[in-house]
Amino acid sequence: MNGGLQIVWVYPDLLSTYGDRGNMLILAHRARARGIPAQTVEVRSDQRLPEQGDIYLLGGGEDGPQALAAQRLLNDGGLARAAANRAVVFAVCAGYQLLGSSFFAKGDKCPGLDMIDISSDRGPSRAVGELAGDVDPTLGLPPLTGFENHGGRTHLGPGVKPLLRVTTGVGNDGVTEGAWSETILGTYAHGPALARNPALADLLLCWATGEQSLGPLDDTWPDRLRAERLTAVGR
Repeated sequence: MNGGLQIVWVYPDLLSTYGDRGNMLILAHRARARGIPAQTVEVRSDQRLPEQGDIYLLGGGEDGPQALAAQRLLNDGGLARAAANRAVVFAVCAGYQLLGSSFFAKGDKCPGLDMIDISSDRGPSRAVGELAGDVDPTLGLPPLTGFENHGGRTHLGPGVKPLLRVTTGVGNDGVTEGAWSETILGTYAHGPALARNPALADLLLCWATGEQSLGPLDDTWPDRLRAERLTAVGR
């Protein structure tokens, strides 16, 4: 990093339906609380995407804005180039789907960014409610808690690993949820995801800074939120 951490919120005018902007606020707060300078940049869909960011965030959105976001990101090319240079990409719901080869919007199959080996189609019913499960042990994280609201189902290719095994909710297909490969990670979890899962926020910060671990913070309130939500789903 040169002069601190740059956190880029991608297309808030299109992909910010479910409060996922909170993920940007959590990352900036947890970095600054440890003395890591952090700058947040919000890039609208009519602007060029900077390629020198450290963390790129994509949120949820409805079908029309999702398809438009994919089209503009394909035309821009900056997100794919940043990821190829090992920038961290964290994508939620619609943002998660458009990282793959294809997804469906308003009944039409749309090309995705093909940045990660996944594809998404429509499921038999809408997945709405609490989402929880045990995270891939490779990542060293506690169980994930979140909220999902999507009609898609996501299929993982051999080049990616699921983020977790579902114990509550649907996620990708009722068995797994999310996907990750290298420094790209996607999930269906809203909440916002990083407010509910501060250890996941710290993992992204470690990836971005190259640190193996970060100093502890007072997580009394996040821990209470997590305990309440996990208790609610019988964890």
